[in-house]
Order: sequence, then structure tokens, then C-alpha cells
Amino acid sequence: MFKFQSFIKNFSCFRFIPFTGLVIGLVCAGHSSAGMPIQHWSLTNGAQVYLITTPNLPMLDAQIDFDAGSRRDPAALPGLSSAVAMMMSKGVLPSAGRPAMDENQIGEAWADLGASFAASSGQDRFSFRLRTLTEPKILGAAVELAAQQISRPSFDSKIFMRERDKALAGLKESLTQPGVVAGRAFAKALYPDHPYGALPSQESLLQTQIADIQDFYKNYINPCSARISLVGNVTRDRATEIAELLMSQFDRQMSCSKLPTIPTVKALDKSTEQRISFDSAQAHVLIGAPAIDRADPDYFPLTVGNYVLGGGGFVSRLTEQVREKRGLSYSVYSYFAPAKQAGPFTIGLQTRPDQTLQAVTLSREILTEFVKNGPTPSELRAAKDNLIGGFPLRLDSNKKLLDNLANIAWNELPLNYLDTWVEEVKRVSIQDIKYAFKKHVHPDAMATIIVGGKFETR
Repeated sequence: MFKFQSFIKNFSCFRFIPFTGLVIGLVCAGHSSAGMPIQHWSLTNGAQVYLITTPNLPMLDAQIDFDAGSRRDPAALPGLSSAVAMMMSKGVLPSAGRPAMDENQIGEAWADLGASFAASSGQDRFSFRLRTLTEPKILGAAVELAAQQISRPSFDSKIFMRERDKALAGLKESLTQPGVVAGRAFAKALYPDHPYGALPSQESLLQTQIADIQDFYKNYINPCSARISLVGNVTRDRATEIAELLMSQFDRQMSCSKLPTIPTVKALDKSTEQRISFDSAQAHVLIGAPAIDRADPDYFPLTVGNYVLGGGGFVSRLTEQVREKRGLSYSVYSYFAPAKQAGPFTIGLQTRPDQTLQAVTLSREILTEFVKNGPTPSELRAAKDNLIGGFPLRLDSNKKLLDNLANIAWNELPLNYLDTWVEEVKRVSIQDIKYAFKKHVHPDAMATIIVGGKFETR
């Protein structure tokens, strides 16, 4: 089940965390092949359904996404959407002949079914995840219980106060970690006037009340915005029944009005540097700026190019030059984190405090040179070989397929996206990479955060 205090710790580190050798979003790209086509249709209430039928396992994995992530939090209450997610497992009201249940009874019910269900909130979307066997009695009971949790949360004020106290303790503990401090400062530096940079604080948590949770749920957890992704041993007809049942207990009079517009991400117009003193064995460094949204056509050139720059682990330029040749860092990497709006490009490293400025200077120089000249032909060839060769490993389980399908659904990617993925990677040229990096990555307009060592905070 979702833990509010765990959210605070993870969110404090900022959402953009690199996957080894890849950009975020690549692992979550999607799955489609001639043998497992993606089917897509709409329910009468406006919910969109996406299905991959996998007949080999008697399992169903489902994800239901709503346009209700942290970017929808009120300006004064960052963290509200995750507080809502935490409360979704803390009790339900009676509905459709099912009794009310407290948090312990809900946990026992899922354990009895041998199934799992959880809610979470990211920066763009609010998600529910269900995993269950497809044996008819188990599947039916699991979907009914999930529907009750989605549409009939009890939102008990006493339970919320208890969980809020835990969240406050978790936030306080997280701020003793230099990586968390760096991530929070980085988010605020990149997104000073955008919800992506709004992070929970002690003040915002103390101000959050159960009425705020109820209002957020009412305004944003709406079938009209739902994307229902299903992967498992079910037919399209059965998938329609499941999707309709998942949405069936909502108030049918819910408004489908257009959601408020989110402000545009503003590009940085100059470089800034913030040094934060911290008594730690390593200095944590983040360098970056807002870059691209997931719909940007430069996604593939940036993906391939970043593998060469800093996403390819020990074969990347940053690792070779900063770590291997000069011993200036314990780790160094780069990645793009495309989102609904412009997610960041980031270079990250950890080093000895006395080597920090040298490592930062060198990393900036490597980036500037790469933006100007791009990869060499041999680097490009090696990057393509690795990305293409590792691609099937991202599609080898129902869970991975669901990650992929949900991201295709959420980002409105073509249904044949993964059928063409390899060809898109093959098509990338050095000129494509140079063009994309020059357009989206500006070394002279980036924020640098250094946490660790002894110097004046500024």
C-alpha cells in the first residue's frame, strides 16, 4: 500500500531520477508487436481503454490514470495529491452491496484474494494499480473491490492526522540527506514559477486538511479523464466489462468540464549556481535545465545522443573523462526526463568536496563540446547497438508491458509505437543529434546545485 511518509522522502529527492544507461521514459515506452497488438476504445463515460492480451499467464495487470498529479496541487498545498493517494487505502464507504471497510479490513481482503492494489501520485498523473489472477471468481471480486476503493474512499480525518504526523517526521528525516537537499534545490531552481518545482514543506503539510483532500478528489478523480490500461489473459469483451466495472461506482452526475490550464514551463535565461554547505563525505552536484516534453519529435535523437554523453554507464563520455581518466567522481551520469510539459535535462555526480569545482568545470566543458559537435560515428554505432540490443528486455513481463502500455496511453503515442521503435533509433544521425541538442540543451543557461563541503550558502 502507498505510504505517505515514503512519498515525502522520495518526492523530496525530486521526481527525475536516472535509470542506468537510459533516459526516463525509455523503459516506460510501451509494447506492441505483430503478435501482441494494442487495442484502444472509449467507454460511454469518456474513459479511454487500452488492452494488450497475453494468453500465456492467468494474470491481469491494470493501471488507471487520472489527470490529477502534483501539478494539480493548489499553490499553497504542494503534496496534496499524494496525501489523497495515501488516503485511498485507509478506508472505504459501503457501495453496490459491499460493506464499509477500514484500512485493516481492506488489507485483509486483498490478502485473501492473493491480489494487490495501490494508489500513487506522480507529477503529471494520479494512478491506481491492480494485479490479480484471472480465475473468474477472484477476478470479479478483485475488480469490485478496486472499484470500491477508487470511487468510495472514506477519508477519515483522524487517520489523516495520524498519517500527516508520519509525513512530517519523514520530511524532517529526509532533509538530513544531501541528495534530498540537492534534489529539492534543483527542482526550485529549474521550475521557480511552475508546479513541477513546488515541493511539500512542513508548512504546507500542516495547512493541509481533510476538506482539501476531499475537494481535490472530487475535482480531479473523474472518469472523464481516466486512461485504463489492461495487460493480461482477457478478451476485448471481458476487458470492456472490467473497465466499466472499475468506473461503475462513480457518481454518474459528475461534471466533465475542462480542467484548469497548467502554466507553461519557462526556459532558464542564464546560468546560476547555488552552493549549500553540508557535512557529508561526498558532495552532490546537479546541473541542468528544463528541456523537452514527451511529445517532442526530438525524443529519439536526444535518447541516442544522451547514451553517448552520460546515459551509457561506463562507456559514456562523462564517465570516461570525469571518473575513469581523472578520478574526479564516484559516479557521473546524464539523462532527459520528458514529461507532459518540459522535463529537465540533468547531469549528476558525486565527488569529494575538495574536487567539486574541478569536476563541475570539466562536466560543463564536456557538455559544451558535445552540444557543438555531437557523437563520433563509432560512438553513434555503439549507442544504437546497445539500445536496440537491450530493447526486448524491457518487454519481458506483464508488469513491464503495463508500464509501457500506460505510458503509450498517457502520452497519446501511436499504437504501433514499439513496432517502429527500433527503426526510429536506427534512423537517428549525427546531424539529428547535433540539431536536437543545440535546440534543447543550452550550457550557458543552466542551474548548478552543489551540496556538500564548507562554504557560504548563496
